[in-house]
Amino acid sequence: MTPIVDRKWNVKEQGNPVLVRQLAQEIGIDPVLSNLLVQRGIKSYEEAREFFRPDLSMLHDPFLMVDMQRAVDRIELAVSRKEKILIYGDYDVDGTTAVALMYIFLKSVTPEYLLDYYIPDRYDEGYGVSYKGIDYARKKGCSLIIALDCGIKAIEKVEYAASKGIDVVICDHHLPEEGLPAAVAVLDPKREDCHYPFDDLCGCGVGFKLVQAYAQVEGIPFEELVPLLDLLVVSIASDLVSVRGENRVLAHFGLRRLNEQPRKGLQAIINLSNLESNHVTIDDIVFKIGPRINAAGRMETGRLAVELLTAQDDAAAARIATQINDNNNERKSIDREITREAIEMVMTGNCISSENATIVYNPSWNKGVVGIVASRLVEAFYRPTIVLTKSAEGFIAGSARSVAGFDLYEAIESCSDLLENFGGHTYAAGLTMKEEKFAEFSRRFEEHVAKAITDDILTPIINVDSYLEFNQITPKFFRLLKQFQPFGPGNPSPVFITENVYDNGNGRCVGSDNGHLKLELIQNDSAYLPLSAIAFNQSDHFAHIQAGNPIDICYSIAENYYRGIANIQLRIKDIKDKEDLF
Repeated sequence: MTPIVDRKWNVKEQGNPVLVRQLAQEIGIDPVLSNLLVQRGIKSYEEAREFFRPDLSMLHDPFLMVDMQRAVDRIELAVSRKEKILIYGDYDVDGTTAVALMYIFLKSVTPEYLLDYYIPDRYDEGYGVSYKGIDYARKKGCSLIIALDCGIKAIEKVEYAASKGIDVVICDHHLPEEGLPAAVAVLDPKREDCHYPFDDLCGCGVGFKLVQAYAQVEGIPFEELVPLLDLLVVSIASDLVSVRGENRVLAHFGLRRLNEQPRKGLQAIINLSNLESNHVTIDDIVFKIGPRINAAGRMETGRLAVELLTAQDDAAAARIATQINDNNNERKSIDREITREAIEMVMTGNCISSENATIVYNPSWNKGVVGIVASRLVEAFYRPTIVLTKSAEGFIAGSARSVAGFDLYEAIESCSDLLENFGGHTYAAGLTMKEEKFAEFSRRFEEHVAKAITDDILTPIINVDSYLEFNQITPKFFRLLKQFQPFGPGNPSPVFITENVYDNGNGRCVGSDNGHLKLELIQNDSAYLPLSAIAFNQSDHFAHIQAGNPIDICYSIAENYYRGIANIQLRIKDIKDKEDLF
């Protein structure tokens, strides 16, 4: 899908030249790379060393998190008394990896028959702790629920659990409301009274800190926790939390584990994703592994994802992975069709709103893919977007996505009196309302957006680190650039601009609909070997390029693996056509 809006290239403020030059000399790197470090707030040799050489010793003491001791004490009591424990998590990647991580760990300290896990049904129960899940715990004789990636708003649900004789330990990372649930322990680094040094852990990350704390108390060597990090990096990447600070350390070692010794379920997904073993990246998780795990909860049940992630033998892992992969293929087919319908609604004026915000509704759309469709509409029209469908009799539900610089959560919260429930954060949210409230909600949401949004916010921006000449992209330059990984929010893959480049004549359109460009680019001196480049959804530039005209490109640099051979590849984010210079 070719974006309908034009994008602005914003070159970031460059680092202080004196500092950039000094750091380049101290470390022995290209000034372009030194500038990248300074732009990331790294200003000394020691800070650079920590950035390039993450170490597990850099992880924070888990007991710095409020309620951690209470959580550990309650689990110790449950283990000593041989209580049954229910591990409860959301149906997305963060929730299912967190459940798998906690389940696998607790199996090492208490008999498996005393453990069970529960993933709520996306359509029947919705997000978060549910009454049905608590009733399940009661039926199974569980006296402790460990809630992962959810629970911070479950005030009534925790009270209900207590009335059934069930204690709850909450491990969440979402923003709390004014009051907290009366749980035995509420672990959430975003609590106002929590001064944990890093507050952007994912739900699985909070669960891991609980495991780390329990292991410390019980004298379990940290090395025994390292095999869990492949699950944690999948969560960090898929949940789009910041890859800085503690998350950078966890992601670094998680990627190492995922590439060297992935668990059987993840290896099965890697195989089905046609990824190169030993070369899996954060992007591969975001675009290949994560969506497949998510598809289980979207199309069938999130419990299937946990079964995959806890699979003990290759045959079971392959069987479940194939089933999940089929779910993902079905999901892709459905979301492509719904996206097509939604774009047509906006283009023909048959949507609810399209001026400052995009709101589309169709009662027959699949609830499991509306979040994906909302993201696609943001790409196309670059407006805060809500995609809604019929949820249950008399109810409408959906997902919302935002654009950079606009607080979507605040906009939805301004209409909270019209909603049955809602949750999320600045750039993504879910919501449910009664049908009769829909028209008023749409009017007020659009009104709020119109007052709060600006023309600058409505202009999509590609942030660029610096200009770069092709002759600077040497093997040494790229080898050092790779050490900036893992990339993600807070540490994005560096983006460069190179001006006046040409295709060498081998460029072509590729993809099932010929919507992408595969180019071989040269700049100035054709004596340099051409650089391979891929430009997704930008085939409308092909005629200009094929005619031998120059272009300016905005891109990141990646390593492309094909049949065991690695090559540098430019991942073009945007193209600006130029008239022939000669």
